[in-house]
Amino acid sequence: VALIQFAPKLNRSNLQEVLAIIKKHEAADVVVFPELALSGYMLQDKLFEDAWNVDELQELCSASLQCDIAIGAAIWDNGKVYNSALYFAQGNLLHIHHKNHLPTYGMFEEGRYFASGNEIKGLKTAYGKAAIIVCEDLWRAQTLADLAACDPDIIYVLAASPARDFSEDGLLIERQWDALLKSCALLTHSYVVFVNRVGFEDGLGFWGGSRVITPLGESEYTLGLLDMEEKIVSLNHKLQKLQRYIVKHS
Repeated sequence: VALIQFAPKLNRSNLQEVLAIIKKHEAADVVVFPELALSGYMLQDKLFEDAWNVDELQELCSASLQCDIAIGAAIWDNGKVYNSALYFAQGNLLHIHHKNHLPTYGMFEEGRYFASGNEIKGLKTAYGKAAIIVCEDLWRAQTLADLAACDPDIIYVLAASPARDFSEDGLLIERQWDALLKSCALLTHSYVVFVNRVGFEDGLGFWGGSRVITPLGESEYTLGLLDMEEKIVSLNHKLQKLQRYIVKHS
């Protein structure tokens, strides 16, 4: 799995950079990008101009003939715009998830611009069963229940989480996310792949720290904070079988 921790620009020009990154990592089984990777985060009134129709993403379909792609984008669907996670495989858009929980408090205004989804469904890929969610979705107990019901081998969490709450002990938001991701892995007995963006938009900075959590609730790979980074990692599905055996026989 290739973790792509990058800094999208606040416009539609990201698609060509995304395609170049996929080309570079096409030896990976799956290439994973952050939330809203195709448009940037702070779109606000530009959202309706820069959101994508699915039929405009045929180049991603073609790229997925070489490797699977998980990526975040603002997507038009039935006259509404959603903050979506898309999964491309074998030349097709295999799955789309519309973010269920839109933060609309403090620095966040997603509920003012996006429509919200209302379900989480699993998908079958060439590499096992999967589920894909977007950022704030994971901060709801119902999401964990919905994910567990999907019985996935791997869960992709695409994020655009801003850096905040700095202290001598580091970023509080990173520690909170780490606890959430580990809980998700343990409760669903799944690998959890978290890809968070970096960069700045209108004074808002994003902290990165993308990581992979094993089904045993342990951090296996962690990328750096604040800087762009791309890393191919290997997942050991024997760990998932071990965790499920332990739970069943404990």
